[in-house]
Amino acid sequence: MAKYGKKSQAKVKKAMEERKAGTLKSGRSGKKVTSRKQAIAIGLSEARRAGGKVPSRKGRSSRSRSRKS
Repeated sequence: MAKYGKKSQAKVKKAMEERKAGTLKSGRSGKKVTSRKQAIAIGLSEARRAGGKVPSRKGRSSRSRSRKS
């Protein structure tokens, strides 16, 4: 069974193309994204919001708990 759906593949591809063109911006700060990993992360988060088939983030909750304490 595939982990990622067609919608998520399309979103990541679009984010990578924007990164190559130099038009991909970070959501919070609005800075230009140059990192490949960051572009993939942006594409996946867009796919999650659009309802695509994307696995949930793994170490998200445990990290935030350990930082607070």
